[in-house]
Amino acid sequence: MFGLLIYKLRRRHLSIFNAIEDFLQGHNNLMPIRYSYSDIKKMTKGFREKLGEGGYGSVYKGKIRSGRDVAVKILGKNKSNGQDFINEVSTTGRIHHVNIVRLVGYCANMSKCALVYDFMPNGSLEKYLSCQQGGTYSLTWEKKHAIALGVVRGIEYLHRGCDMRILHFDIKPHNILLDDNFTPKISDFGLAKSYPIEKSIVTITTAQGTIGYVAPELINRGIGSISYKADVYSFGMLLMQMKLKLLRNQAMKKGRLLGR
Repeated sequence: MFGLLIYKLRRRHLSIFNAIEDFLQGHNNLMPIRYSYSDIKKMTKGFREKLGEGGYGSVYKGKIRSGRDVAVKILGKNKSNGQDFINEVSTTGRIHHVNIVRLVGYCANMSKCALVYDFMPNGSLEKYLSCQQGGTYSLTWEKKHAIALGVVRGIEYLHRGCDMRILHFDIKPHNILLDDNFTPKISDFGLAKSYPIEKSIVTITTAQGTIGYVAPELINRGIGSISYKADVYSFGMLLMQMKLKLLRNQAMKKGRLLGR
């Protein structure tokens, strides 16, 4: 039984790797660099500095040969048969926009898959909106306005600026990264889907996105058809959270003044 289990796991890893390899072989025009797993270990110095962790895997800080800092996402085991990896490379690997996170390179080495992105020193928008931070991180209203405009420009580019329409399906504060100038970058294209520009309605077999940001039609197909408007809905929810954070800060400031 133990031997059979190992055999099945190896077969599964091979099938995922073969799916990824078939994709990469059929898309030789990708701009990112293909790294070996040893390259990934070197640039992260043996995965020394961990930046975060999620359902996708772990993210580590690294440095490429040019001296530029990067964020290395090591993809964990999942049930998508490598589709998350393929989605990330097929979208961010082909496009370049100031408000889309840049994919520097990737690694596809049997069961080891990694994605190398530009490092965003100011982290995600989430830490500036979460009430759990206790006011440690804050943004001015002008800065929030600029971030909102940057995000909507990125979404517009995905929907109208490419040769294919790219639907993100997971617009939320966690996936909006901020560079050293607080320029927003849309990230995490693991759920993204690409469709012809002229196609307005898309077909999806399973619900996608994060509760609280996901459009209702993605959960209940009886509500309506699925289109690029699903990302617009998620962006609206993101704006509401930014507004609530501002109102919360104003209320706290007013309370402190009254207390004095």
